[in-house]
Amino acid sequence: MENTKKIKLFIGLSYLLIVCLFLYFFFSKFTFEEITSYDFLRDNQSYFAALKKSNLFLISIIFISLTILWVFPFLGFGSPVALMGGFIFGKWIGTIVVVFGLSIGATFLYVFGNYFLKELIREKFLNKFQSLEIKFKKSEFIYLLIYRFIGGIPWQLSCLLPTLFNVRVMNFFFATLIGIIPQIFLTVYIGSGLEKIINQNSEVPGITDIILSPDIYFPISVFFILILITIFLRKFFYKN
Repeated sequence: MENTKKIKLFIGLSYLLIVCLFLYFFFSKFTFEEITSYDFLRDNQSYFAALKKSNLFLISIIFISLTILWVFPFLGFGSPVALMGGFIFGKWIGTIVVVFGLSIGATFLYVFGNYFLKELIREKFLNKFQSLEIKFKKSEFIYLLIYRFIGGIPWQLSCLLPTLFNVRVMNFFFATLIGIIPQIFLTVYIGSGLEKIINQNSEVPGITDIILSPDIYFPISVFFILILITIFLRKFFYKN
C-alpha cells in the first residue's frame, strides 16, 4: 500500500511538472489573446498546409509522436488530437495518423498500468467490472474490440481497466486500433471541415454558417447516431 501511494505521488508530481513546463514554453511563444484569435487560426492553417505539402511523412511522424506523448505520460484524451489531426491533415490521412498515435499511446499506458498500477486498479474497480472477466475469457480480442468501440468510460481509465483481465498487449493494441476508428474518423472529419471553413473565410464566420456547412453538420449528425448506438450496446455489454 505504501509503494502504491509513492507511485501515485510520483506520477502526479511528474505529470504536473511536465504540464507546467509545456505551458511555460508554449506561452513564452504565444499569448492567450493570440491563440484564441481567428487570425491566429487562419495564419497557422496556411502554415500547416504549406508544411504538409513540403514534407508530409516527417510531419506525420512528428504528429504521431506528439500524440503518443499526449496520451502517455500527459494522460490526454482523443478529441483535441482528432480535431487537430483533421485540421492539419484532412479527414483521411488525419484519421490514420490520429488512430495510430492514440493506439500506441494507449498501449504504453496499458503496459505501464499493468506493471505499476495493477493492484490499485483491482482494488478500486474489480468489483464493478468483474462481470466483464467472463466475457474477456471467452474471446479476448472480440470483447476488447467491442469494449473499445462502445466506450462509455473515460479514455485514461479505459486504457487501464483491461489490466484486470490480463489481456495480451498485441490484442489490446489492435483492438484499440480498430475499435476507435469510427468515433475518431467523425471527429477528424469535423476538424477537417473547420479547416475548410477557415480557409474559405477571411473574417470570422457566423455560428449558423459553421453548423450548416456539410463538412460540419454531416459528421456531427452521424456522431450523435453513433452515440445512441453505443449507449444501446453498453446496456448489454456492461450488464451483469
